[in-house]
Amino acid sequence: MKSFVLEALLLLILGNLVMSRHPEGSHSLTYLQTLLTWPDPLASHFIGSAYLDDIHIERLNTITQTPKLEHCAPWLDQQQPEYWEQSTLGMLNLRDFYKRLLKKVLHIYNQSETGYHTVQFRMSCDVLPGVNYIRGQYEMIFNGHDYIALNEDLTTWTAVGKAAEVLSQEFEKKSYAKNLRPLLEGECVQSLLAQLDYGKEILLRKDIPKLHVTHKVRADGNITLRCWAQDFYHAEITLTWQKDGSNQNLDMEVIETRPAGDGTFQKWAAVVVPPGEEQRYTCHVNHEGLPESITLRWEPPQPSVPIMPIVTGLVLGAVLMGAVVTFLIWKWRSKGKKRSGVYLQAFHNGTGHGGCMSLIPALQKKRHKYQEI
Repeated sequence: MKSFVLEALLLLILGNLVMSRHPEGSHSLTYLQTLLTWPDPLASHFIGSAYLDDIHIERLNTITQTPKLEHCAPWLDQQQPEYWEQSTLGMLNLRDFYKRLLKKVLHIYNQSETGYHTVQFRMSCDVLPGVNYIRGQYEMIFNGHDYIALNEDLTTWTAVGKAAEVLSQEFEKKSYAKNLRPLLEGECVQSLLAQLDYGKEILLRKDIPKLHVTHKVRADGNITLRCWAQDFYHAEITLTWQKDGSNQNLDMEVIETRPAGDGTFQKWAAVVVPPGEEQRYTCHVNHEGLPESITLRWEPPQPSVPIMPIVTGLVLGAVLMGAVVTFLIWKWRSKGKKRSGVYLQAFHNGTGHGGCMSLIPALQKKRHKYQEI
């Protein structure tokens, strides 16, 4: 139970390091790592992940018996075993590095090491098609308040908090930023390009969004119309609401594009409208998988057809039809038997018109004539 709670807490902490949006058409490789310590001075928990754009591709969790960096991308693992061994060792060395930094921060604030403490780390690099480096990011947060980050010039630091300011001064003295530049502009970019090549069949696909509009009555009587886009890839998409076809500014609530967990994305945009005016509002969707913009509006549900009366009517109709057919068959058979009885009696009596018995006397007379001759 303890391990489950700790893992959930770490995932929550990791989620607080929100990945910034990268320029349209570009790709990013992002590393997220979190160290968590608690009252047991010998215990700590470290979790690390790597994301290509918004796709989870690598992970490490020290809560397992034999912690190691693992492949979790939706494409096949194409790395050599030595890569995973060396990368695991590098991640565990980073964990020790964060422990030393956390110890300095706690010393600056005169806090005990035997408590709940966190170090969150994020590093990323972005590239444009054509292998052009755009930017790199490197930042850390201690206990959720002291923040230190490398600026875009990759030479200076931004620090927030007493401990972060002390650390930034130490980093400047040791020329730490000078060592980070080749890491961001070189190694990170090369890893990004390699992953793009590994996953090109998946990353170059274009999944068309599935779209629908929902309708919900609010407590104040107004209506919330929510335009949904789901199961799409790439992540870039725009959802906008219009009233009477005009691009007037509407008070919309829009969530950021979110991973759906299966390699696709989802997003919605909502607008509040007066009751009875829903048809005046339209949602407009643009995505690179669509040949042109799609326009949607909320469609009121059609009156449902009463199924039971129809079924009952069909059953009764079938029963009635069966009764009629049965009656006709019985009547036809009854007439047939009566007619057969008349013909049969005439046959036996020899009086039936055209009957065989009426020919016997004539044949007998002819036979006597033949005998006389």
